[in-house]
Amino acid sequence: MSDFFVSCPRGLEYLLRDEMLALGAASAHEALAGVHVEGDLEMAYRACLHSRLASRVLWPLVQFEAADEQALYDGVRGVDWAPHLAANGTLAVEAVVSRSTVRHNRYAAQRVKDAIVDQFREETGARPSVDTERPDVRVHLRLKRNQAALSLDLSGTPLHRRGWRSGQGEAPLKENLAAAMLLRAQWPRIYAEGGALVDPMCGSGTLLIEAAWMAADVAPGLHRDYFGFLGWRGHNDALWQRLKAEAQARADEGLRALRPCFFGSDQDERVLRIAVRNAQAAGVAGFVRLERHDVAHLPPAEGDAGGLIVTNPPYGERLGDRDRLPALYHELGAVLRERYPGWRAAVLCGDAELGSALGVRADKRYTLYNGALETTLVTFSLRATDAPAPTPKPLSESAQMLANRLRKNLKHLRKRLTREGITCFRAYDQDLPEYAFAIDVYEDWLHLQEYRAPADVPEHVAAGRVREAVRVVSEVFEVPRERIAVKQRRRGKGGSKYGQFDQRGETVEVGEGGLRFLVNLTDYLDTGLFLDHRLVRAKLRELARGRRFLNLFAYTATASVYAAAGGARETVSVDLSATYLDWASRNLALNGFTGAAHRLAQADAMTWLREDRSRYGLIYVDPPTFSNSKRTEADFDVQRDHVALLEACAARLEDDGVLVFSNNFRRFKLDEQALSSTFAIQDWSAASIPFDFARRGDIHGCWLLTRRS
Repeated sequence: MSDFFVSCPRGLEYLLRDEMLALGAASAHEALAGVHVEGDLEMAYRACLHSRLASRVLWPLVQFEAADEQALYDGVRGVDWAPHLAANGTLAVEAVVSRSTVRHNRYAAQRVKDAIVDQFREETGARPSVDTERPDVRVHLRLKRNQAALSLDLSGTPLHRRGWRSGQGEAPLKENLAAAMLLRAQWPRIYAEGGALVDPMCGSGTLLIEAAWMAADVAPGLHRDYFGFLGWRGHNDALWQRLKAEAQARADEGLRALRPCFFGSDQDERVLRIAVRNAQAAGVAGFVRLERHDVAHLPPAEGDAGGLIVTNPPYGERLGDRDRLPALYHELGAVLRERYPGWRAAVLCGDAELGSALGVRADKRYTLYNGALETTLVTFSLRATDAPAPTPKPLSESAQMLANRLRKNLKHLRKRLTREGITCFRAYDQDLPEYAFAIDVYEDWLHLQEYRAPADVPEHVAAGRVREAVRVVSEVFEVPRERIAVKQRRRGKGGSKYGQFDQRGETVEVGEGGLRFLVNLTDYLDTGLFLDHRLVRAKLRELARGRRFLNLFAYTATASVYAAAGGARETVSVDLSATYLDWASRNLALNGFTGAAHRLAQADAMTWLREDRSRYGLIYVDPPTFSNSKRTEADFDVQRDHVALLEACAARLEDDGVLVFSNNFRRFKLDEQALSSTFAIQDWSAASIPFDFARRGDIHGCWLLTRRS
């Protein structure tokens, strides 16, 4: 088994992880723009042959520290290249460099090539030559913070090149992005249920061909005649031929059973001719019907089976006039609603504004990258335009008061939120006694926590207020009901703050402080990102540079991500929950913090502190109020046990280190008398409360502790 890396466009990481597991990987963990996969060479071949989402498959050779160009050269020379490449073979080198002494990609690639060539010249008197198009071996270098990772690129050329494309339009859609659109739109399920597929702006036919291959189980790499491993001396040709034969048999069977249910149109006759040639090269021309007309003349749906509309309209970046595009999108939305009621749709829009111009209520929005261009995939269900819209009942007087208060709060907050680039914040917190909610905004999602109503409030009255509140926030924030998570705030079992509600496992990616985090709005009381600790995390980033960082009760490791972003040379995140450590791993990887410098440890905090012998320049402790987990030696009570906890941290703190301690127990009193002999203590509580939590200044406490000499 080996841990190899499969890269993909940003935004496809979780889809790719699931695909790798479905292909047989022992394990797969998403990272920024790719997935770390545990598997053997056969698994790597399967990824090259069957992945619809991957860009490249990188087989690891060696990792080493490269503090300068000589160290880089020496590290590459230290690899025995004879098992990989013949002396008279060909090679190419690709390098990706960031935050390292060697700063330029091309120069780093040149030094890697020099080291390989020099080794062969000295040992054999011959040397490999460079072939940038189809080399025997393509070497990939990733150099980040002077840490070099050297790999073989088994894919050779990007895997989105399937081998069928004979031409393309002016703004081609990459095949793996097309596959992601189809998966997000649930095309495999729709096809299995008898549905058809229509692309009203099909261009050169990419979505149609990908959809047909997906339905027929045609391996995306089956038509390629070149992979990076074919000239590699470690290549197992017998294994590869067996996998290809299996894939060919599956494709033959799938194409025999494929339904001719793929319909494409475009107003450009030239690209339609290209689409015909591409469909012929892909072997699906007999299943695809292509017609020339614009969106306004799109024919109505045929039959009652329903299906999927999927398309990639112009964005105004390389095609069309941006000022005229909203009208095109509006027309597209109107035509689809009129002629395809009951169908599903997925439209890749250049931005949220164009998505809104469709005039539909989106079920979901996904951020995808078409090359370097950030786009928005909007998925939605189409409803008949002549269906009478239900007339909502007038808001009650109290609900109208809630709406007015929310608008007032947003007006008060908006200017500062915009100025500071804050997209996740608290908008309301029990401002009106009748509506005892905390309302948090997570970009284009809302999270409502209802505090339990008093015993004298009848249950049906409380339930009615919840329904009213959901309606009000949907209208005020212009967010569909599907993007509003509602919970009743109760203490979790044993007093834990991580009580579970559901088991959907659905996460949403949001931004804070220039970083990205995954939040789960449905399954737990807390979402994975404590919004009231925004300034605490910023303080950790400020203090972290050059220090070793320890995060106890790490939860989803948002603090560790901030410390790493602040320049911590190492982070260690400790939590007892494997679920949250997996979440923590994804948060770290989402921001590019992977490898030995960012460790995760499943352990009880007190046990860890007793057994660990390392020292840290920055320690963060944010314990639960109470915990009685069966995996701990004893129950934990933050008021009772915080002195012992912090004294244990002192033994792990460097002499000039800083300990940041916070907790959300509102009646908590720090025992300064017991701690003053060990620590100099600064109460930083008031300064750590964000402006959007000013109404609840006691929501948490925070202290900065340094060791006394």
